[in-house]
Amino acid sequence: MKKIAFFDIDGTLLDRNKRLPASTIKALEQLKKNNVFVAIATGRAPFMFETLRKELDIDSFVSFNGQYVVFENEVIYKNPLETKEIDALFHFSREKKHPMVFLDDKVMKASVTEHEYIDTSISSLKFPYPDVDPEYYKGRDIYQSLIFCEEEFDEAYNMNFPNSRFIRWHRYSTDVLPAGGSKAEGIKRMIERLGFEMSDVYAFGDGLNDIEMLQTVGTGIAMGNASEQVKSAADVTTTSVEEDGIWNALKKLDLI
Repeated sequence: MKKIAFFDIDGTLLDRNKRLPASTIKALEQLKKNNVFVAIATGRAPFMFETLRKELDIDSFVSFNGQYVVFENEVIYKNPLETKEIDALFHFSREKKHPMVFLDDKVMKASVTEHEYIDTSISSLKFPYPDVDPEYYKGRDIYQSLIFCEEEFDEAYNMNFPNSRFIRWHRYSTDVLPAGGSKAEGIKRMIERLGFEMSDVYAFGDGLNDIEMLQTVGTGIAMGNASEQVKSAADVTTTSVEEDGIWNALKKLDLI
């Protein structure tokens, strides 16, 4: 019976300092030896975790919170945002003086220069301030956008843009996906390709964007550093990423 395990990146594979614990490396190596398929499920763009993929020797992933799925280095699913939706969102956010970042599978571009919220949010991922091109979303596939504003503005975006989904990941930033988009949907596409049963799927996560994924797979594991909302969506809660959470959970589940 074939099994597969999906791993979120930030707060799951990587600790708060964006370091990969030695116990996690060892755990994933053991998983592969035990013939468990290993994949990543992240809100990040592919270019934002290329080094990590190489370090862990993983070539299958769900990125952009499910909008861009790759199986063994082959793109098997793409679900970009509609250009007219981004255009409307861009004009709405500009009136409120909320900058944006646009991401395709290769790069990210900011709508303005030197904005504190962009700098604070993006630097928390250990990435530099993006190059600026406010029209980058025109004429190309954009799989995810970011809006930079405080939480108090979330309701206005949700009310005015029902064709988009907004998931806050930072006090100053929110992901923008197509409505209905989620890591769970991306995982379903890969499972179809593999011919696996959902009951044989495991997923690890810690963020709000992991909730559907944890609820959908056969066994959802919340990291100890996750919020109570995320933990309540999981079947199992392990220790934090700093406390060997992945290793401990895989041992508990008899996968390693």
